[in-house]
Amino acid sequence: MDIIKSIEHEQLKNKIPELKVGNTVKVHVRIKEGNKERIQVFEGIIIKVQGGGVNQTFTVRKISYGVGVEKTFLIHSPLVEKVELVRVGKARRAKLFYLRDRVGKAAKTKEDIGARIEDKEIVVKEDLTEEPVVEEVASPEEAPAVETEKVAVEEVVDTVKEEVVEDVKEEPATEDKKAE
Repeated sequence: MDIIKSIEHEQLKNKIPELKVGNTVKVHVRIKEGNKERIQVFEGIIIKVQGGGVNQTFTVRKISYGVGVEKTFLIHSPLVEKVELVRVGKARRAKLFYLRDRVGKAAKTKEDIGARIEDKEIVVKEDLTEEPVVEEVASPEEAPAVETEKVAVEEVVDTVKEEVVEDVKEEPATEDKKAE
């Protein structure tokens, strides 16, 4: 593996949220003020997802006091605590820049009715836990005994019994049926 790729691989998070354009999300961001640290929530619509690997970013837009605010977050940043899915939106484009020109309810995406709100996560890298391998050393005097198991085979036979079915005789038509 390349040196740069190995360093980037160390920086990746194990699991990242599944982000789709048009969804409304809450991004929990760690903010440091002086020597204090707190978590601030930024809620808005994802208008674009771009890049890949360590540099993968997503942009969230919200309207605050009548002013549109957009923030771009690195997915693998340690400052992004978690991303919570609030609403699943319908989007037929990869980038929703047209929402910048809209005001009020028109600045939202249609909700995908019937979609489940699940915080799905994509596993980027798996934790590899190595189990210690124990080798059994057999002494040369004793040969390991080989055990064989007998497998019981059963045959299942279905028997079908044939029955004679008699034809149903039609009843003679009555006068009411003839009149119709």
